[in-house]
Amino acid sequence: MPAAPRAEPGPEALKARVVARALEEGFVACRICRPQDVPEVPERLARFVEAGFHGQMGWMEERMHWRGNPAALWPEARSVIMLAESYTPEHDPRAVLEHPDKGGISVYAQGRDYHDIVKKRLKRLARWLMEEARALDPEVKVFVDTAPVPEKALAQAAGLGWQGKHTNLLSRKFGNWAFLGSVFTTLDLPPDVREMDHCGSCRACLEACPTDAFPAPYQLDARRCISYLTIEHKGPVDLDLREKMGNRIYGCDDCLAACPWNKFAVAASDMRYHGPAVQPADLAELAGLDDTAFRARYSGSPIKRIGRDRFVRNVLYAIGNSGLARLRPVAQSLTEDADPTVADAARWAAARLA
Repeated sequence: MPAAPRAEPGPEALKARVVARALEEGFVACRICRPQDVPEVPERLARFVEAGFHGQMGWMEERMHWRGNPAALWPEARSVIMLAESYTPEHDPRAVLEHPDKGGISVYAQGRDYHDIVKKRLKRLARWLMEEARALDPEVKVFVDTAPVPEKALAQAAGLGWQGKHTNLLSRKFGNWAFLGSVFTTLDLPPDVREMDHCGSCRACLEACPTDAFPAPYQLDARRCISYLTIEHKGPVDLDLREKMGNRIYGCDDCLAACPWNKFAVAASDMRYHGPAVQPADLAELAGLDDTAFRARYSGSPIKRIGRDRFVRNVLYAIGNSGLARLRPVAQSLTEDADPTVADAARWAAARLA
């Protein structure tokens, strides 16, 4: 007697299986929304760009049509599976600020590149979904921060959390130490309920910012943000901002670390996010990296993408802010560097330590 054809799960049952499978893969949360569930994004993005808050990130302006309208990115998509993966630090990342001879690196970049780890999880989930619902012949696309997808807005629409006053996503279940990923699919899955704002009157994140990068709650001027300045900004950093960067040489976690909702933070989904290769290192050692040594040291790390010159520029700003006269010869040795921005940073640092 031939086997009975496999019964395909209904939408609610399939959604429940998707969520269960996502948790098995290591994600800390999984919720569903539709591509059109973020009508507020176009106007919000337009205001951000018109104010010039995007700085040198011209790609934001060039891709506004897609970033402001996820439905336009892939018109056939019916549902967006939004996922969060925790990278909660084991210790307070601000502790390095008490050691001016060390370089502070943002928590998210202290191990393997999250793009690679999260995308592999997303692809496994997507392949499983295609098999699980094969009778419906679904199509899928996965995204991790490398396409014009408004992940934070979609995550709030799906109910993962809300965009706090620091503009990052935070949750009552896992705090704000989380990477976001998405699976767009042609499947019609039942959407979840949008999360409400729970920041209340709290201003901890706003007051923690060393450079006053928040002109108002829920607004970020990237041109003053240390994460932007150390990663995205090309060329010399404005003089009035250099000393405020302290010894942060790649990114900044101050606003994230200050959020009281982190009392609900959960352990990192993958310990590779906390690799030993980029633990706080001596600024003198980092300043001496040439291009080959830099690439070797940060292979497999998101730090690698900014290149040696921008990285050493950041290190020299930190040396200039250290107050340590013994580091002056290190800065002095780079005042004639082949890269003019590095040379400028070295002269500035040497002058401050004179």
